[in-house]
Amino acid sequence: MAQVIIGVDPHKLSATIEVVDAHERLLGQGRFSTDKAGYAAMRAYVKAWPERTWAVEGANGAARSLAQRLLEAGEDVVDVPAKLAARVRLFDTGHNRKTDAHDAHSIAVVAVRTKTLRVLTVDGELEALRMLVDHRDALSRRRVQSPNRLHTLLAELTPGQTKKDITALQAKALLAAVRPRDVAGRTRRRLATEELAELTAVDAKIKKSTAELKALVIARGSHLMDLPDVGPVVAARVLADVGDVARFTDRNRFASWTGTAPLDASSGEHSRHRLSRAGNRRVNHMIHIAAISQIRLDTDGRAYYRRKRADGKRPMEAIRCLKRRISDAIYRQLVTDAAPERVNAGPGGHYGASHVSSAAGSIPHTGTSDQPLPGPATTTLRPPATRGKAEPERQLEPAG
Repeated sequence: MAQVIIGVDPHKLSATIEVVDAHERLLGQGRFSTDKAGYAAMRAYVKAWPERTWAVEGANGAARSLAQRLLEAGEDVVDVPAKLAARVRLFDTGHNRKTDAHDAHSIAVVAVRTKTLRVLTVDGELEALRMLVDHRDALSRRRVQSPNRLHTLLAELTPGQTKKDITALQAKALLAAVRPRDVAGRTRRRLATEELAELTAVDAKIKKSTAELKALVIARGSHLMDLPDVGPVVAARVLADVGDVARFTDRNRFASWTGTAPLDASSGEHSRHRLSRAGNRRVNHMIHIAAISQIRLDTDGRAYYRRKRADGKRPMEAIRCLKRRISDAIYRQLVTDAAPERVNAGPGGHYGASHVSSAAGSIPHTGTSDQPLPGPATTTLRPPATRGKAEPERQLEPAG
């Protein structure tokens, strides 16, 4: 039986699917709940098509749970970007009306027409790393909010004595010295004491979480932390969101994904580029943190930044150049960690990728801000294979 594509429009409580063949002919459709009974009913429904590939929209977002369940069941799953599905829906129907059925159809069509979708794999350690780094980010947000609330309360308890950047020990000393007698004052002091306790607890959790992330990054054999000003949090976020670096054919595609490659905004005879707001903004933020840290310290990155400023670049333009240089260095290290025996080859054996750029390199082509023009990527979806009663362990090809 020919291979079919199952487009999945996932939601928290339901999943709408559409089954199409290689010619985009409708073979089946349905809507199922995401609980245990609904998931079992969906799996039973698609058994009529043994050669199947699931196309899930947003497998790293709302559909992550469903995608992981399918992977653990031995299914083939690819990730469909929401933007591609939206474009297909617009051109296919002539309008952009959203329904679950239309979404599932557009997702399936994208999977049929696009041969470079990311093939998902089961990686329990990477999933654990992703959960821990998300938890660490949530703690960081709490670490910003709690001192702000504490500062507001202390400013009302001790007018004119509270500075902007106050430590937990200084706040404790201020609270010990004040003893309000009125109801409002006592309530204010009690709330400030609770905020101080929460701040202390969050600091302890952040310290523990950072140490755990560092151990996991080292356990995966990554050397990202060897790069200047790339700590455990930055390395963990990059590893968690990148997954398999083989899905990027070269450093230019990686820079486009991180949002560090400028976009071409030329018109007529005027050639110019503008800041890219696309890409993975979380990884872009991590690269920005590394860039600012390099500029503040006596590093090669600071020297590179100053050279760009001397060349007439504005401060933000020079920072963007440095971020692109750091992106190239991260990509090179990811490729080296993934295939240390093939340092001169890119992922999948692509020798077109450059491995000579660095965050402070002096090679002209590594510091350019021109928009890259990478070549076509390779096909990622596998040809149909016969399924038996006892299926052997399947090896999924990485996405280009």
